[in-house]
Amino acid sequence: MYFWRCPRVSRSTVGCAEPLLQSASLYLYLLLSSLLIAHAQVFQSCNEATNCGPGLYCGNCLALGKTQPICTRGQAILPNSIINGLPFNKYTWLVTHNSFSIVDAPSLPGVQRLTFYNQEDTVTNQLRNGVRGLMLDMYDFEGDIWLCHSFRGQCYNFTAFQPAINTLREVEAFLRENPTEIVTIIIEDYVHTPKGLINLFTNAGLDKYWFPVSKMPKKGEDWPTVTEMVQENNRLVVFTSIASKEAEEGIAYQWKYLLENEAGDPGVKPGSCPSRKESKPLNSKSASLILMNYFPTYPVETEACKEHSTPLAQMVGTCYKAAGNVVPNFLAVNFYMRSDGGGVFDAVDRMNGQTCGCSTVTACQAGAPFGSCKNVTLPNVSPVTNTAGKAFYSFCMYSPIRTGIPCPSLIERKESEVDSGQQ
Repeated sequence: MYFWRCPRVSRSTVGCAEPLLQSASLYLYLLLSSLLIAHAQVFQSCNEATNCGPGLYCGNCLALGKTQPICTRGQAILPNSIINGLPFNKYTWLVTHNSFSIVDAPSLPGVQRLTFYNQEDTVTNQLRNGVRGLMLDMYDFEGDIWLCHSFRGQCYNFTAFQPAINTLREVEAFLRENPTEIVTIIIEDYVHTPKGLINLFTNAGLDKYWFPVSKMPKKGEDWPTVTEMVQENNRLVVFTSIASKEAEEGIAYQWKYLLENEAGDPGVKPGSCPSRKESKPLNSKSASLILMNYFPTYPVETEACKEHSTPLAQMVGTCYKAAGNVVPNFLAVNFYMRSDGGGVFDAVDRMNGQTCGCSTVTACQAGAPFGSCKNVTLPNVSPVTNTAGKAFYSFCMYSPIRTGIPCPSLIERKESEVDSGQQ
């Protein structure tokens, strides 16, 4: 390393100090510039992941023709961190569809996986980013219970991901490390092994967090408050798609407690929010939880940012009306981090604004009368220009929500490389 220093003998000490002053000024300028850039907020332009503030990453949305990267939300605001103590069914929680079906997840040795993918980061990371609901497809496979993204009720080696207990242990670790958090698991159930599911959850150490079926409201009443659920350590809510398992294994039958719109393409068709055929009508008063499915039949990563922009906000309004002016409690999506700025996180904020009578939960004030909303400063939206020939991507691992570490990575590729599939 080279260090500049004055010569021992000099006629002018001022002349000797001049380079030092110039270096100090340059250092101060760079330091101040980096601090200013590091605090760039959502929708502001960026060129590196470290430019963006906590909970944000630097990315763009080519599907909307936006190649200039902007700071984009990557973490949720938990509504009960602002308005606490309400019944569980008064909040809206973010859910990942096929949470386990992760891009680049290793396949079985010697087998090429042939299936669709729905997420881009680990279940642990999803939970750390504020996801509070997981959709898991469970099958009997190789003498065990596996997570598979398959068809015809059968798991194959080319549709298998991993033993389900691995993911459930991630959930257990998260609940153990975060004693005030509540997680919901919704199982698409193809397990026929007697007592297979309940034994699986017990072996994963999740039985101690179990919310018992006996405490679930049967006629559309309010659920216990989140405070009560935490105090009693009933912090894991589990649903199965097989009705008989409620009596046999103590696992709640999904459509007895959940109202749900149609999944896949019917659930993203503008102006329509049809009830799922297995579910009671969305406006039924016999159940107090509503699940809003919002993902296309065939997931496409690069289209998700477009899906999570204006169409999502419009669909929330459509499903709100279809449910008899009731806000859904769960919003299930693919590729939850992809958006054109605020995405699913802003949508959930707006849905949770109803907990205090405000347009967004960020305007709520703890302890204030209902409808007492604080002024929320909207982010300054920088003009988004197209930078020909470049595409920016940034999908990354965050630290737990409370630490708010910004995303550390940015990948820049030419459009020609993207189109040709070059890495």
